[in-house]
Amino acid sequence: MKPSPPSAHFSGLRRGATLLLLILLVGTLGYRHIGAPEATWIDSFYMTFITVATIGYGEIVDLSRHPMGRLFTVFIAVIGIGTMSYLFSTFVALLLESDLNATLRKKRMKKEIARLSGHYIVCGIGRVGSNVANELIQTQRTLVVVENDREALDRWLEDHPGTPHLHADAADDEALRAAGVMAAAGVFAVTGDDSHNLMVSLSVKLLNSKARVVARLHDIRNADKARRAGADEIVSPDFTGGMRIASAMVRPHVVNFMDQMLRTDDQLRVEEVQVPANYPDTPIKELLARSRDYILLATHEQGKWVFNPADEHLLKGGATLVLMATPTGRVEIEKRLQN
Repeated sequence: MKPSPPSAHFSGLRRGATLLLLILLVGTLGYRHIGAPEATWIDSFYMTFITVATIGYGEIVDLSRHPMGRLFTVFIAVIGIGTMSYLFSTFVALLLESDLNATLRKKRMKKEIARLSGHYIVCGIGRVGSNVANELIQTQRTLVVVENDREALDRWLEDHPGTPHLHADAADDEALRAAGVMAAAGVFAVTGDDSHNLMVSLSVKLLNSKARVVARLHDIRNADKARRAGADEIVSPDFTGGMRIASAMVRPHVVNFMDQMLRTDDQLRVEEVQVPANYPDTPIKELLARSRDYILLATHEQGKWVFNPADEHLLKGGATLVLMATPTGRVEIEKRLQN
């Protein structure tokens, strides 16, 4: 987690400790001078300490012949006791502030997540999960991170402190409910453990069968098990990485084009937008006006692909639009379909 700025209470503790050390030094020197030659350095320090600490065993350094020494004791006592009281109250306030802030942050986080709908849950924020979360942020999608490893979670929050998150086991039903799985659009099971990703997939589907689940697997032989557990899509970084390496050799321009979409400043992506099932039949030209924010590439209707559809093509409910679009363009089309 990104470290917060030093609390005012820490500064107060430093000032109070410095003043206390100064009082002990001044008191030791003063009593050593007043009680010389009988008073030793240990006697002088001890006299100062019991005065400041209000122990009051008696005059370790004889002050009966030194009226000004007793006034010096009064001075040390007033300043020292005040400093000790200040240090104690500041320390208590620091403890209360830490506990209260942590409690308030957790409550605010729970309330924020409870208000979410149509968001994505990223289970595991390691190397793969952090790239997934970054892509969701780049394309302006809402996400919640669930991670059981405190260090991994802190590394992510150091760069993205405002991310809704839970420090919990993503395979736990209560953790998924707290992450808003009942209203989520999808869940990424991308921890580093195949068996754990299988458990996350199964738990999600048992809680919300409508949520789409994408699972990460190292061993592609576990794909059938993952699908039976509820994963809608299986991605193996090892397998996909091999395909990417081969494509870089035999299809370099295609790979370069796809890479540019991930690096461009306007976050241009190939996106898909679902048309609501009850949406009336509408010509494409009435829905999609010409724009620099999107280009319609194809539609997927009743199991068939229609590439580069004509302006007069009737768009039916339940179809999927495949576009090259910026996040702004995608959101604009989604709003039109909802009206």
